[in-house]
Amino acid sequence: MSDDIEPTSYEEVLTSLNQDQWLITMKEEMDSMDKNKVWELVDLPLNRKAIGNKWVLKVKHRADGSIDKYKARLVAKGYTQMEGVDFLETFSLVVRFDSIRVILAIVAHLDLELH
Repeated sequence: MSDDIEPTSYEEVLTSLNQDQWLITMKEEMDSMDKNKVWELVDLPLNRKAIGNKWVLKVKHRADGSIDKYKARLVAKGYTQMEGVDFLETFSLVVRFDSIRVILAIVAHLDLELH
């Protein structure tokens, strides 16, 4: 394997030419999630399966094509959950660009009226 090949699984990391670098990067990701308290270990309720996870591994390059860094993210396979069984509601904070423009226009208008 070339040193800029991106493994698609933990098993591929273990056979990669840059196994040591990938494992360091993955450990740094785990340490960061632990430090930031991304999750809390709890007992799994009866008759429930844990959500799986997957490593997303990327090689970042500089403008000249040389390797800048290895990046690893551990992501949950949330798409395996079923609404009403595994969760009841979802929330994702999303701001529309149009909303920001309207607010800024109102603020600018109010500022002009005050001066």
